[in-house]
Amino acid sequence: MKRIMVIITLLASLFGCASRNSALRSEQRIIFFGDSITEQGVKPNGYVTIIRDSLAATGYRHEVIGAGISGNKISDLLSRVENDVLAKKPSIVVIYIGINDVWHFEFVSRGISGTPKEKFEAGLKKLITGIQSAGAKVILCTPSVIGEKNDGSNKYDAMLDSYSAVSRQVAQETGSALCDLRKAFIGYLRISNPANAEKDILTTDGVHLNDAGNRFVADEMMTALDGQGLFFPQK
Repeated sequence: MKRIMVIITLLASLFGCASRNSALRSEQRIIFFGDSITEQGVKPNGYVTIIRDSLAATGYRHEVIGAGISGNKISDLLSRVENDVLAKKPSIVVIYIGINDVWHFEFVSRGISGTPKEKFEAGLKKLITGIQSAGAKVILCTPSVIGEKNDGSNKYDAMLDSYSAVSRQVAQETGSALCDLRKAFIGYLRISNPANAEKDILTTDGVHLNDAGNRFVADEMMTALDGQGLFFPQK
């Protein structure tokens, strides 16, 4: 949240200059594409809403859209990208996916499965190149946490690290911007979770964000969006 306030303060101080340059306030459509974390992000205290309100507070007229559906994996994003993203002609698409691709291996006995790493990688590449071909920029997020223990003892820590490495590599190969939520969460929890709790630091249940988690994710994503020239166009 600290970086959001810094950005807001900076933008507010320069708002008079920005108003004289229409290019600085050109409207863009930003779509946040993901699973239940993003679906909940449009609630009043959700990270999508925080970003929307932060932009509006500085006078920017960017349209911010949340396109998250509970339970989604990379295959689900591929099946609905045309209707839920490309049809809306976005300027920037923030992809936050991977938790269910890992977590759903927990439920194989129920007929639900995660996504093998090779399919996850191929799916990300197909999704991103399709969005880029439509003229939008992409910010790819690494999956965050399934459990908040800070010592690497959460059941899916190793797998999340592996899938996050895939996301980092895909971002590099596709020329996408990277929002490394996995790295940010781990760094924060090592400092802010001295009791090694499983939840209630940034999440309500080890996965879904509480108010602090939504502010934390909004902070990280605002930094990534700023890197795309959202506020001040890059030369």
